[in-house]
Amino acid sequence: MAQTKRKRQTKHRGNAAGVVESRGRTGRKPTAEEKRGETKRAKAKPIDRRDRPPSWRAAFLRAMIAAIVLLMLGLVLLHGKSNTVIRYFPFALLLYTPISYYSDVWLYRRRQRKLAKQGGSR
Repeated sequence: MAQTKRKRQTKHRGNAAGVVESRGRTGRKPTAEEKRGETKRAKAKPIDRRDRPPSWRAAFLRAMIAAIVLLMLGLVLLHGKSNTVIRYFPFALLLYTPISYYSDVWLYRRRQRKLAKQGGSR
């Protein structure tokens, strides 16, 4: 009768605590660049957050946080008038979103001008 379960290629090694120790690298030998850690992923630096162009999504999320803080502050200060405070939430959101976006645009352009003036040394 043919065997239905494939046999294990390597022995499972474990100690008394149940920790399985790995055998290490068994494939091809790493190149000199891989040994030094100079892979493509290691070379690529993450982009500075200030150098990314502003987006409406980030501005909306920031406005949402500001509107929620305003909502909580209004609920604490105006104890019994929660309906009034809740009505102002969408207006605050609609007002804070473009303010946040255009302030980000202004800061981004100012930073880009500064970097261009320095010669893009960063």
